[in-house]
Amino acid sequence: MLLVYLHRPDTVITSPSMSQQRIHRYILREISVPTIMSLLIFSFVVLLGRIPRLTEMIISKGVPALDIIALFAFLLPTFLSVTVPLSFLLGILLAFGRISADSEYIAMKASGISLYSMVKPVAFLALVFTLLTATITLLVEPASKRALRAKIFEIASTSLNISVKPGIFNDDMPDIVLYAQGVDERRGIMRDVFISDERNNTAPTTIIANEGFFISSPDSLILTLRLQSGEIHRQPGNTEEDTYQTISFNNYDINLDFSEQISQGQRSRSRGEMSWVELNQEIEQATPGKQRYRLEAEFHERIVVACAPLILILIGIPLGLQSQRSGKGAGFALALVVFLVYYVLLSFAGTLADKGILPAALILWLPNLVFLGGGSFFLYRTARERPVLIHLHLWNGLRRLLAKRYPGGPQ
Repeated sequence: MLLVYLHRPDTVITSPSMSQQRIHRYILREISVPTIMSLLIFSFVVLLGRIPRLTEMIISKGVPALDIIALFAFLLPTFLSVTVPLSFLLGILLAFGRISADSEYIAMKASGISLYSMVKPVAFLALVFTLLTATITLLVEPASKRALRAKIFEIASTSLNISVKPGIFNDDMPDIVLYAQGVDERRGIMRDVFISDERNNTAPTTIIANEGFFISSPDSLILTLRLQSGEIHRQPGNTEEDTYQTISFNNYDINLDFSEQISQGQRSRSRGEMSWVELNQEIEQATPGKQRYRLEAEFHERIVVACAPLILILIGIPLGLQSQRSGKGAGFALALVVFLVYYVLLSFAGTLADKGILPAALILWLPNLVFLGGGSFFLYRTARERPVLIHLHLWNGLRRLLAKRYPGGPQ
């Protein structure tokens, strides 16, 4: 009976079958803890960038704290599709880097446990995180984007209602100045309303009404200001004659479209909010052209991103085991570079698919195929105790670049 003691007292190998089970549980534990910690840290860092803007909403707009918490909750799934694979990659890297540094990898191989056997628990975790990422990208993220858009509109319309104070000119609405002599806050009705509407520069409009109130439509992102019993005064500037128009009305609606402001900076907002069923239906109904290309790109991109954990384990394990050969932190830095390269390639492929230059089914899966082939090769060479040369070349090149840029820094 071969007895091998690893770095920790609870990992004692007493038989081949028992040793494999213990090692598999040991590897699962070693990867899970740093993965969960990395996920929490990355999610916090990403959300931290949104705190100043959300804090401003609390201070300047009087948005309730519960609404801000809801915005955080709706934003989180958008980031998890990226942070989950990255955290899993770092978990693998840190776990296998420590196993290699403490010579536990040598002890495992001496007990007859091959590298391919060590991959099994990692593959199990990769499958779990792949299912988690797929659930996020296919189901949770589109629903959270729709909920986020509706919540932002609700906050915008509510804050606009709140910002209307009696006897004060309000210019929160673009190109519109609103004045109300009195406001019934319980019913949300404004009395003796005066409006200066300059959305049409050629014919500025002045509106006077006895009453007015807001009507919100979250589906269309349109906030309607309904005025009752009033007059419209307009002097057209595009006519040769000196004319002045006065129009009386019983009901008059001013539609304020918030869709452009809410979707600003969000690429492919509408298709990103589609559920999986809606996306498939839109693809079937779309005619060949730019719109169909974009829908197909969205379809394949969701699946490709979900498969990232399965692909990245082939890179993480070799880098983790070999990181100690190039100095501390080498594997960590290179893993971040690998992750960045993966998502840059995926983003570039998405752009080509959007424009229809290449079929989405081909170009979007190409980064995964490249990393699958390269990762398999790296894993094979690591199992045969051969150095991953590209790993060494990249790290040495990075060190030389840093040495040139910072001559006095650490070598």
